[in-house]
Amino acid sequence: MTEKIGLIAGSGQFPLLFSRIATKQDFRVFTAAYVNEADPELAALSEKIEWLHLGQVKRLIRFFKQNDIRRAVMLGAVRKTRLFSDVKPDMKAIAIIAGMRHTHDDAIMRAFADALEGEGITIAPSTFLLPELLATKGVWTRRKPTRAERRDIELGFTVAREIGRLDIGQSVVVGGGSILAVEAIDGTDATIERGGRLGRGQAVLVKVCKPNQDFRFDVPSVGIRTVETMIQADVRVLAIEAEKTVVFDRAEMIQSADANNITIVCE
Repeated sequence: MTEKIGLIAGSGQFPLLFSRIATKQDFRVFTAAYVNEADPELAALSEKIEWLHLGQVKRLIRFFKQNDIRRAVMLGAVRKTRLFSDVKPDMKAIAIIAGMRHTHDDAIMRAFADALEGEGITIAPSTFLLPELLATKGVWTRRKPTRAERRDIELGFTVAREIGRLDIGQSVVVGGGSILAVEAIDGTDATIERGGRLGRGQAVLVKVCKPNQDFRFDVPSVGIRTVETMIQADVRVLAIEAEKTVVFDRAEMIQSADANNITIVCE
């Protein structure tokens, strides 16, 4: 008998990859997809799909319960700038937020996941069907980091973990021993662009897992778009964490990095 699995889908390729592999492994995918975020292609990969606005928690729970979904995953991004617009909170969402001490990113997601689990819907780790996407340790590119870049990487890891502990973001850009940009609500790409302008060809991007990361959601991820943004911003090094970062398009990333004299290191 095939197993049912729920998918709460934001933007990006992660929900699509998951749906394809889940279908190949004989899962029946029931997708709750966010309007203006999730890819319309998910409809063809799902047994059923329900399009929702952010904040429609009660409708999401009803969709899963009507289809006897007892396990689900939360995949894909939601533009954080949309949290101030295009949101239609129902009474369930308002009750979740009202019971929180603060509304940082992880706190909201954790409260949401906990609310679903309270309804009998277990939230599985985001990589449970795709463990091969987790980054492996080593220098992936022909170009190795210089001594100066190594020092910037070390500083970047220290600072990025601290901003992660404070639930501010996951990424920093470092250059010449100085913090050039810190990720906030504008996201990683904007952080790369801001840091690259200041770094003038000497910048290092460090992206880490938060010290208290909940692996049910928001695991740090990189892909070919990350490298393309680095090329445009003239950022020379990407440093990520082994076994704690999801990597999309790895072969394409490495090929593009090598062609543009960029270093990718996983520690």
